Amino acid sequence: MKIGILGGTFNPVHIGHLILAEETREKLGLDKIIFVPTAMPPHKDSLDIASAKDRFNMLKLAIKSNKYFAISDVEIKRPGRSYTIDTIRELKSSYSNDELYFIIGSDLLKYLNEWKDLKEIVKMVKFIAATRPGYPLEQIPGYIQTLPIRAVDVSGFEVRTCSQKNKSFGYLVPDKVFDYIKKRKLYK
Repeated sequence: MKIGILGGTFNPVHIGHLILAEETREKLGLDKIIFVPTAMPPHKDSLDIASAKDRFNMLKLAIKSNKYFAISDVEIKRPGRSYTIDTIRELKSSYSNDELYFIIGSDLLKYLNEWKDLKEIVKMVKFIAATRPGYPLEQIPGYIQTLPIRAVDVSGFEVRTCSQKNKSFGYLVPDKVFDYIKKRKLYK
């Protein structure tokens, strides 16, 4: 099988994440996309991050209707900071006979040289960089395959800001995620 891995904070999951996953799956002929929410991302301040449980639950609600989407709590269960190399090793042991495609947005390209054990990661997965509005694909390392996807300029920051200011964000996230955020009073 060809399996895509899409990691992130998903704070919260929004339509941009879902479009990225679906277009990548379709364009690369992937059999499955596994969403991997981070517990404690190494490169982000945790002040404005919903709990791992809430982010996992929102993601579960968002992907429930897509038979090609799955979710893994591998990073949430791991204590301490989440590093991609640890996640890839664990997923590689579970999917040892499968081809793994690690999907990132073009906004993360500038941080790659800061990743722990990047050379080992590159040996274990096929790296896919999907275009993201405002982050042009420049100086792409040879080990990365680029993939143009539909431009959807939505961010978790935008959703959180709208929630904080009691502004509408209903069409930026799936309906069930919108209801979850409202009910739990997240990002207030």
